Amino acid sequence: MEIKKISVIGGGTMGNGIAHVFAMKGFEVNLIETNDELSNKAIKTISSNLDRQVKKNVITEEDKSNTLKKIRSLTGVEKTPPDSDLIIEAIYENKEAKLNIFNKLNDIVKSDSILATNTSSISITELSMTGRPDKFIGMHFMNPVPVMKLVEIIRGYSTSDETFNLIKNLTSNLDKIPVEVHDYPGFISNRILMPMINEAVFALMEGVASKEDIDTVMKLGMNHPMGPLTLADFIGLDVCLAILDVLYNGFNDPKYRPCPLLKKMVAAGKLGRKSGEGFYKYN
Repeated sequence: MEIKKISVIGGGTMGNGIAHVFAMKGFEVNLIETNDELSNKAIKTISSNLDRQVKKNVITEEDKSNTLKKIRSLTGVEKTPPDSDLIIEAIYENKEAKLNIFNKLNDIVKSDSILATNTSSISITELSMTGRPDKFIGMHFMNPVPVMKLVEIIRGYSTSDETFNLIKNLTSNLDKIPVEVHDYPGFISNRILMPMINEAVFALMEGVASKEDIDTVMKLGMNHPMGPLTLADFIGLDVCLAILDVLYNGFNDPKYRPCPLLKKMVAAGKLGRKSGEGFYKYN
């Protein structure tokens, strides 16, 4: 099977980035959102990110134009083209919402289409049970997608070798670096990252140090490009909490218990950069 036509469900931060990188490599991309306003916002974001690449002399104006021509906006999961070779779900981190999408997709797309999810923590095996588990796989891109090289390729319990190898090679053709991961809560990246972020929030809550000093220790002492609290704001505190809940419930291990301060901030709508305030304030 040759993958030519891509459909991306969700045009948010991750979805528009995924559409961006596939279109730049010449794939036909359908970017599917729930309404025209969100679709237009996604295309505008892609255009702005392409402008940034032009200014840095990474691509040309012609490259930008050709990339945008490869992306078609559609509204509603039911509009997913049946002849899509690969469908990548990239909506928010909620298992029931994702299951609902895959239940619909299985009735829409051709029988040999591969279904993928960009989930950062939810069980690939559970999501695959909506249908065709041998053709179901995780493709966890990193944010920002056009910049970050890593993609975790996650096998579900029944993911076939054919599906895995096809997606691994496809990922390499995007100039990304695929890493094979088996299906356990949080995979590799978030199983290690989120407890670090959570512990930083505990240290802040307990008054061990200020947020600035906690971040400075990790930047200067551990050579991290940004501190864990700044990173949490960048990811979104609601996303961090959702992933920690998956880890906590998936392993039944108290070491993954979300910090009460994190839960309180999410309840207050302090979600980080996207809400204008998290551990830090943003214009």
